[in-house]
Parts: sequence; C-alpha cells; structure tokens
Amino acid sequence: MEHSFLDPAFHVPWSELRPESVEPSIDQALATASSHIDRIAAQDRAGLSFENTFLALEAATEPLSLAWNKVQHLDAVCNSPALRDAMNHMLPRVTAFQAQIPLNDTLWAVLIAFAESPAAASLDPIRKRFVEETVRDFRQNGAGLPPEQKDRVRAIEADLAAKTQKYSENVLDATNAWELVLDDESRLEGLPESARQAALESGRHAAGGDASQTRWRFTLHAPSYLPVLQFAEDEALRSQVWSALSRIGRDDPYDNTVLLKEILALRHEKSRILGKPHFADLILESRMAKTGEQALQFVEDLHRRIRGRFQAEITELEAFRAGQTGQAPGPLEPWDLAYWSEKLRQQRYAFSDEDLRPWFPLDRVLDGMFDIAQSTFGISIRERPAYFRGPGNPAESAPAGAVEVWHQEARFYEVRDACGEHLGSFYADWHPRESKRSGAWMNTLRTGLPPASSPDGVREPHLGLMCGNLTPPLEDRPALLSHREVETVFHEFGHLLHHLLGEVPIKSLNGIHVVWDFVELPSQIMENFCWERESLDRFARHHLDGSAIPEDLFQKMRDARNFQSAIVTMRQLSFAKMDLELHMHSAELENAGVETFVDAILKDYLIPTRTRRPANTHSFLHLFGSATGYAAGYYSYKWAEVLDADAFTRFQASGILNPAVGREFREKILSRGNARDPAELFRDFMGRDPSLDALLVRSGLAEAA
Repeated sequence: MEHSFLDPAFHVPWSELRPESVEPSIDQALATASSHIDRIAAQDRAGLSFENTFLALEAATEPLSLAWNKVQHLDAVCNSPALRDAMNHMLPRVTAFQAQIPLNDTLWAVLIAFAESPAAASLDPIRKRFVEETVRDFRQNGAGLPPEQKDRVRAIEADLAAKTQKYSENVLDATNAWELVLDDESRLEGLPESARQAALESGRHAAGGDASQTRWRFTLHAPSYLPVLQFAEDEALRSQVWSALSRIGRDDPYDNTVLLKEILALRHEKSRILGKPHFADLILESRMAKTGEQALQFVEDLHRRIRGRFQAEITELEAFRAGQTGQAPGPLEPWDLAYWSEKLRQQRYAFSDEDLRPWFPLDRVLDGMFDIAQSTFGISIRERPAYFRGPGNPAESAPAGAVEVWHQEARFYEVRDACGEHLGSFYADWHPRESKRSGAWMNTLRTGLPPASSPDGVREPHLGLMCGNLTPPLEDRPALLSHREVETVFHEFGHLLHHLLGEVPIKSLNGIHVVWDFVELPSQIMENFCWERESLDRFARHHLDGSAIPEDLFQKMRDARNFQSAIVTMRQLSFAKMDLELHMHSAELENAGVETFVDAILKDYLIPTRTRRPANTHSFLHLFGSATGYAAGYYSYKWAEVLDADAFTRFQASGILNPAVGREFREKILSRGNARDPAELFRDFMGRDPSLDALLVRSGLAEAA
C-alpha cells in the first residue's frame, strides 16, 4: 500500500508499514498539511474565528503527525537499514516543514489578528490558553523575525534534526557492535543464576540456537551488563564491561564527539537569534522553572543540602572496601563502585535486589499494576488478543478479533471507564533486541477527544504505547524483574495514564503535552506504589506458589530503600548540572573541550575514582538524541520528584489505594493535561504549593517533622 502510513485505522496495520511506503506517505501528508495551512493563511481577516484559525491549524498538521509518529516508532522498535534510510531521507523535509510553520508571515499575521481580537478575549479559559500557548510557541520558534534570520532558523532546525538522529544511530550501533563471549565458567563467579542463564541463552541465540554450546554472551544492554558490574567477582570482567560502556559514542565509526559540539553550537545560535542568551533560557521560558538560572539554583540548592551525606557515604564505601581487602582506604575504580556498594548493602541489610526477583514475574506485575489503576482511578484494563504478521505468519492465521502488533512480543490493551466507555488503548513491548533502542519510554500514537468536543458527539479514544528493555524470560522460567525494573514499568504506565485519561477538548493541550518539569509527576507518583505493602500485595507474588513477599524480606527492602540515597540523588543532580551548564555556557566550549568543561563543573558532584570516569555526553540520548528532548530540562526529573513525593503524602494519609484520592488525582491532574498552569493544577490537588520536605524525608535525607 503506497500510502500505508496515512491509514487512519485505530488498530495500526503494522505489517503494511514498509520502508518503501515512508516517502510517498509522508510526501502526501506534507502536501495535504501545506494546502490546509495555505487556506488558513489566505482567509479574509473579517471572518476570522477560533475554529478557522487556531483549531484549523491543529487539524491541518494532525495527519502528518500521526504518520510521522509511526515512522519514528518503528525506527525505535524495529530498526533496519531500509527503514533507517527511508526515515533519514524524509527527515529533512519533515523538519523543514515543521520549522516553516511559525516562520510563515502570512499565517502568523492571521493568527495574531485573531489572537488580538475581541473574539479571542471572550473565549473560554481552555481555548484562550490554547491561543496563548500557540502564540508563545510561534514567537519562541521565530515568528516575527526578519527574513534572513528566519532562513537561518530553518537551516538550524534541519541541521539539528539530522545531527541528533545521527547521534542516536551512533549510540544504537555502538551498543550493538560490542559483545563479550566467554567459555570459562569460572569467570562468572558471583553472578546470579538468572544472569548466567540469560547470558547462556544469549550465547546460544548468537550461535544460531545451538542448545549444545556452552558459551556465555554479554552485551551493552542493561539486563546483560548491570549484573556483571554489580555482582561479578572477576574484576577484570567488570573492568572490561565498564570500559566498553564508557566508550559508547566515542570510537570510530560511531564517534559522537564532533556531533555533540555541533548540536550544542546550533542550539546556542538559535537561542541568540531568538533573543535569549542561551538555550536553557529559550527552553525554560515556558516551563515551571522559567529560566536556566532558576533551574540551576534548584539543582545547586539540593546539592548543598545533601553534600555532607554524600561525602560521608563515599568515605563509608571506601572504608568498607579497605576493610574487606586489607588495602588502604582510598578511591575505588569506577568498575568497582556498584560491586562494593552491593557488598556493603548485603552486609548491612542481608538483602540484595536479586532476592526479590522471584516475586516480580512480569505478567503478575502487569496484572497487579492494572488492578491498582482500576481500583484507584476508576477504570478497567483488558488485554486483547494480538498477532504478529511476519515470516511464517500469513494473514489468514490472524485470530478472530485479534489486534496486529509490530513484533511477536508486543501486546495490546484497552482502557475503559467504569461505565464501559472506551477511553483509549495501548501497546506494550518489554524486552531488548538489537533492532530496538535502549532504555524505556512511553509515546503517543494518537490523541482523542471527549464526547462533547468530537465532531459526532462520540468519544475519540486515545492510543499510546510503552516500551522497555527489561530482563527477558528464560526457557524454563518467566521474565523475573528486579525491583528497579518494576519501578520502570510503573513509571512508563504513569505517563500512559496521563495520556489515556485526558479529557481536554484541545488535543494539543491534552495528556503529556505539558511543560517538561511537570510531565514526570504522573509517572513518578506511580513508582510509589512499588514500595507500599498494601499495593505490593496486589502484584508482588512468587512465580511458583503465588505467595506474597515475606514480611522479613519486605522490611529488609524498606530498610535498604535509602541505602546510599545521597549518592543516588547526587548522580541525578550531576546529570542535571551537566545538562544546564552545557546549554548555558556552550559558547565557551569553542575554546575549552567538552571533557575539560564537564570535569570542572562536576568536581563536587561525582564520586572520586582512581581511573577517570568520562561523562556520558557521547551517549546521552535524553539530551542529544533529538532536536530538543530533555536538553536543558533533565533537572525536571528531580523537580517532578519534589512534586510526586509531596503529592503522594495525600495517598499515604488517606490509604494508599483510596479511590476518593485516586479519583481526585485523576480529575485534577491526569485528565487536565495543559488546560491550566501546572502550578495551579498542583495547588488544586494539594491545596498549597509544593514543599521540598517530603522528598528529603522519603529519601532519608531529612527527618520527618
């Protein structure tokens, strides 16, 4: 099908979305969107209305967004040379078109004419907010600039899109290019049995499925390398894996060194053209922090509050290693940090994350998570039969009523309100593979509308997805997750709920389309349910007998929650500090190398090590894997953690699974998207402004009042 990416079907026909369809589909979408925009811009000023200006503009680009979302998603989960080439071929055209919209003088004149009219002043609050947000976005992206500066902004946007895409590809390719295959089982001493079995199965898979081979294969995907760094007794093995990780994006042919500086320079140049001193101020103008300086003050304030505990935890770790080895106290090697931290935790609490895996089979985690959401937020979640149409799976083999997915491991679910109304659906894809990008993420595929706002008065359901790279199942055992992986699942599901439960009548203001220092509140508040006995008992069940986590193990888990809390917090602050400083001082990098600059600014944020730890600047997809992403916004994880810790105190005070509090959170936060200023939404739920105290208490870094 030539224009398959334009297929409006709610259930996406993934097998028809082939690389050769990308160009004709996107070209058609670009032409249609351009025609619609031209019609908006050519209107008689005397007849302007909200519907034929701002709302029409949103509708004009929707088919393009829907099609391009599918292209980008397949690139993330089913990457192939043909798809990569097709996407990169169209990326400049899509970027140029998107950059051109706010630079269209005629369109801008029409929009501003309505925005300044009495009709706009009399709009209801949500529509008025949409007008204000759109006008601000246009100005932030160059509306009103002189022609030569507009041309330069267009060129910068195209260049940024290409360079960040290449940066992302380099990270994926470098990750997949490395493997370590061992045939000496003695080198696996200390590794949990789950990690050994996963490495053995990976080795057999790489050998073409030969079940007789006994070699253990390790990769740079998190479920493979993390157990090595945390548990392997063989220091040389830990060093080898750590060294490979630290070189991602640093070696030819996947070296991101030049791209990194070029991306920073382009972002800085765009900011100066748009009247801002640096990229952080440009990006944060519309966010809760407002300026780079205020975001940096937030990071540095937290740093001051915990640096004493941070130094004490470092000293304790060094002394522990010295006591265990007979060596003099001093800095550790970077590949020893996770290993000796785990040893210290096991000694102090007689507890390891691995102890919990038997209670976290993925299917039970998902079922329990859905159960929590159903009882707390007043919804129902049902898995639909799914099928993968690929080699050996002809069309006629699809089960009746089943929904097609992009890979045999993907699943599909429906979300309905208590009355049975279809609110939305989502796909899930949880395990790593070489064609899939690293990390975990949630994304939207389409945004719906509540009944009162849809053209025919019937609700348009939302469609989304969540993906991860979690511990996969073994031949004789289901996928058993670490507790951190369980938190990841809940985190992404929180984002998904924010999207699926949206009730905003303007699609661009719905769900996750909020400022980025607020968007993590729904995701991070869900992580809290992974720590409470009442909610854990809904899903933490032993994969063999269905028993709950024993009370003594639960207490060990709770006691160990804040182990090295200052070190963990400081790690996040170091990423936020690096991000902000790079984007506030990128002009200085022309004379100083990135490595020298980062080493200097993070001196008090990092654990000293014998061997220098290079910063993750060359593989930091959050910052450099897309034109904006979390650039100048990584602080928002901690910012939103303040919000989520504070907001969760309402659940704790009223009962963790209290449906009244859950319904209020749904109505005042999840359903409201960007319909109001996020600070107002928070105050509406909490009755006051956020307090930092709850986060410090939860992290064990301050005493409860």
